[in-house]
Amino acid sequence: MRNYVRVGVVAAAIALLAACAGTPPASVSSSSAAGSAAATTGAASASSVPINASFTYVNNLDVVTEWDPALSYSNEVIVMNNLYEQLTRSNPETGTPEPLLATSWTTSADGLTWTFTLRDDVTFSTGNPMDAAAAKAAIERTISLKGGAAYIWDSVDTITAKDATTLEFTLKYAAPLDLIASSAYAAFIYDTKADAGDLTAWFAKGNAAGTGPYVVESWKKGTEDELKLNANESYWGGWDGSHYTSAVFKVVPEETTAVQLLQSGDGTFVPRVSSAIFASLQGQEGISTLRSPSFQNMLAMLNTASGPLADVNLRKAVAQAIDYDGIVTTLQGAMVKATGVVPDGLLGYTTDVQPTTDVEAAKAAVAAAGYGPDKPLTLTLTYAAGDPEATTIVTLMKANLAAVGIDLQAKALAWETQWDLAKSEDAAKRQDIFVFYWYPDYADPYSWFINLYHSANPPYFNLSYWDDPQVDTTIDGLQAVTATDREKAQQQYVDLQKTISDQAISPVLGVTNYQRAFASSMTGYVDNPSYSNVVFIHDLTPAA
Repeated sequence: MRNYVRVGVVAAAIALLAACAGTPPASVSSSSAAGSAAATTGAASASSVPINASFTYVNNLDVVTEWDPALSYSNEVIVMNNLYEQLTRSNPETGTPEPLLATSWTTSADGLTWTFTLRDDVTFSTGNPMDAAAAKAAIERTISLKGGAAYIWDSVDTITAKDATTLEFTLKYAAPLDLIASSAYAAFIYDTKADAGDLTAWFAKGNAAGTGPYVVESWKKGTEDELKLNANESYWGGWDGSHYTSAVFKVVPEETTAVQLLQSGDGTFVPRVSSAIFASLQGQEGISTLRSPSFQNMLAMLNTASGPLADVNLRKAVAQAIDYDGIVTTLQGAMVKATGVVPDGLLGYTTDVQPTTDVEAAKAAVAAAGYGPDKPLTLTLTYAAGDPEATTIVTLMKANLAAVGIDLQAKALAWETQWDLAKSEDAAKRQDIFVFYWYPDYADPYSWFINLYHSANPPYFNLSYWDDPQVDTTIDGLQAVTATDREKAQQQYVDLQKTISDQAISPVLGVTNYQRAFASSMTGYVDNPSYSNVVFIHDLTPAA
């Protein structure tokens, strides 16, 4: 599952928050700078920090849907990246990988052999050593289970633990393995010896076996305080200086309630707030706000396999009817207009593919297909319930399509319900338009194309059900081309986006701007778009 959603804003939100506002101190800051940004706001000195400071992440949905680090592919990314670590981590400033569990790495001239040197002072939270053999076992298990984002390792032929700190990968084709190894999903190194029985069943009970700075204290699914973490006392990164030594992940569906927790000091971090709430929080005492661009976009996947939108001309009519500029204007900073599928900052980004609104052309296409007042064209759309931005966008789309003679029947569903219907073996149960968010598994555009546009039977995330063998062939070669000829890879990504646009497969409704709100007492936060909504809690400094 790849859909982060939030529950909506109530009508009285602004008045409520304004009533709670205090006099803004000079140290509170708001940033809308491009790229990754660290928000540092007047904190107390390190000497005043209590050693038992606790961090509270106020989430809008259940936090954990899958505990197995090999299979995880959903909201629990915000937790997993504090329990587990990868060989490398993507740097938010440069977009390049940096050492994490690996201290260095080399690759052969042909890109087919990668050798990673691992740290020699790391143990899992189970007490077992994290060495090359353990890392090999973890990655091989992830590959064998073929779940979640395991596809990231498709290029791997063999893995060899040459000695305790040397891990060698032999690839079937050249691929940027240092970047792949930084993935937010499926790249975790975990202890496969944590349980002698069914490891997946052991994980499912809320157990973890990572090298990260935190361990699970308790997991209470369905409660507000769903998850509590404590410091991993044996963490190789150490606990010198000031750190949050515990963390709570709360489930608070109502946005105004989440913000009240922040204002009262019972919350530390709210990952996303609506534009109206964001504006009202700027300048409030004790609260910092941060707006930063992301690698997350919202797409409308059009059903190419069945129903009216199997007709490319009607798909084009839908794409032309949408008022993309109106969406951006209405959302007041929460989104920017997309150009193509790939967001700015990643390989493959282009301004050559522009979404175009053409109401008259859309009307003509609908009429040419035989629809009109006596034969209305009705389309079904599904989206995840509880996201005010999605609700606003779908409301605008309904009006846009009505203007060209299309009756849009929109259904807000629980994400799992929406996704299950879309994957139904019965094509009649599938929607005409599937609206959802996507962001990359690592700082590369490949995730969009292999998941959303490569043919898949049964469907997984290819929820336009598009099947083009020539496109599949190009996608299958993207990783190898990226590793050997980035200029050629750039052109292939651009050409693919042109084809997607020409065939009206998935209009991109906008690219998300993350709008964060957090306690000013928390310093050291850096927004890293490669790890959507993740806070690396150990890196933060709390103030008394």
